[in-house]
Amino acid sequence: MEQTFNNKVVAVTGGTDGIGKALVIALLSKGAKVATCARNQEKLYQLNKENAGAPLVTVVADVSKENDCRHFIESTLQAFGQIDILINNAGLSMRALFADAEVAVIKKLMDVNFYGALYCTKYALPSITKQKGVVVGVSSIAGYRGLPGRTGYSASKFALQGWLESLRTELLHQGVHVMWVCPGFTTSNIRQAALNEKAEAHGETSMNESKMMSADLCATHILTAIASRKRTLVLTFTGIRTVWMNKLFPNLTDKLVHRFFFKNGTLIQ
Repeated sequence: MEQTFNNKVVAVTGGTDGIGKALVIALLSKGAKVATCARNQEKLYQLNKENAGAPLVTVVADVSKENDCRHFIESTLQAFGQIDILINNAGLSMRALFADAEVAVIKKLMDVNFYGALYCTKYALPSITKQKGVVVGVSSIAGYRGLPGRTGYSASKFALQGWLESLRTELLHQGVHVMWVCPGFTTSNIRQAALNEKAEAHGETSMNESKMMSADLCATHILTAIASRKRTLVLTFTGIRTVWMNKLFPNLTDKLVHRFFFKNGTLIQ
């Protein structure tokens, strides 16, 4: 797998926390040249400090803004001359019932999870096509199965996967590989940053992260899938089971998912 990434230029969005940070560190260890972006300048500074001397470029960018995405891709090309792999990892979740949520919550999720990937891919695609490279979307089980309390999140991930599948088919004979990966519950700050009904960071979660896959292990699985040029990757037994149950027994899955996310009639936060 190391040969796949050695001296390759990899752009990763959302690289200062969770899966994104784990991907950046793992890629650098495999000899890749890495560019990443995030909104938090202090976290980017700390990432640079922790990886001093490494071929790492960091850019302050909000992927929901097209000009920020353009700047991130242009900065990567200016620093390294090309982009071989783009990993659209930046994402945002929510925890609120649709009846209670402001429309702004759904729009913000679409702007980050869908349009952020679209913008970055649009500007990176000429170089990726030239390099016969790879476009990756970090999706979710929520892109296969709608989840209660995550209506906007599920909508954005369904959109992401549909768009990537279309793009994959368009580029099928141009040497560009397009894929999407779907982690299950992974130790990450995505739940703390998840939006409440007012589009504000929720800040707390009752989910037990001790039983979740680590971000480092998740990153390893993702990089292995990229090296193997898999079409899709669904992680964790629960995730795989949910996808197949939803295909084969959708009505039963409705009831099981409801039971998982609601306790005594109240949405698990």
